[in-house]
Amino acid sequence: MGMSFSYGDIPAHKDMIPVLRQVYEAGVNFFDTAEIYGPFSNERLLGETLQPIRDEVVIASKFGFKISNDGKVEGVASEPKRIREVCENSLSRLRTDVIDIFYQHRVDPNVPIEDVAGTVKDLIAEGKVLHFGLSEAGADTIRRAHAVQPVTVLQSEYSLSTRQYEETIMPVAEELGIGWAAYSPLGKGFLTGKAPAAEDLKENDFRKSLLRYQPEAMAHN
Repeated sequence: MGMSFSYGDIPAHKDMIPVLRQVYEAGVNFFDTAEIYGPFSNERLLGETLQPIRDEVVIASKFGFKISNDGKVEGVASEPKRIREVCENSLSRLRTDVIDIFYQHRVDPNVPIEDVAGTVKDLIAEGKVLHFGLSEAGADTIRRAHAVQPVTVLQSEYSLSTRQYEETIMPVAEELGIGWAAYSPLGKGFLTGKAPAAEDLKENDFRKSLLRYQPEAMAHN
């Protein structure tokens, strides 16, 4: 995500290709992206980088937002038609004929999760998706989705400072045999000991809006 989105200055696309290839050569074979990262540019970056080794890597991407043609995010959107649209566009940008894991990026309160799971189930039957994932979903949502199409993996924030899911969601995932993909395991940089001071964050760094990166919270923690 940070190669195309969110953390202040965005590095040049051409400079990230050799980095990703070095990562693969070092043993990493699981690459996670989403249409909203950029938007769109991160999928293109991975598509260009991973096309020569597509059969040797796992690619995860996500749907769940309404994004205008000029890249403006206009809220959540998981209508079946929108899911299919995202899938086709992501396949094209990723230069592949199948997405290994297709996550609902955020739950859409206006679309029953059964409709979402059913649409992904159809995409799996059509060979365009291999596995269904959810991101930041609650226990009831997970259970309802899983009853329609088995959920392979849940992606949620998890780190030493973000542990609330150990009591609420992880038991459900364990019961149903759902894997866990932890994002921000270093607290969006906070737990590295090298996090920038709150006043040094750039205006286009989304961490400026996070509670943990406010001056008083940083000083306390």
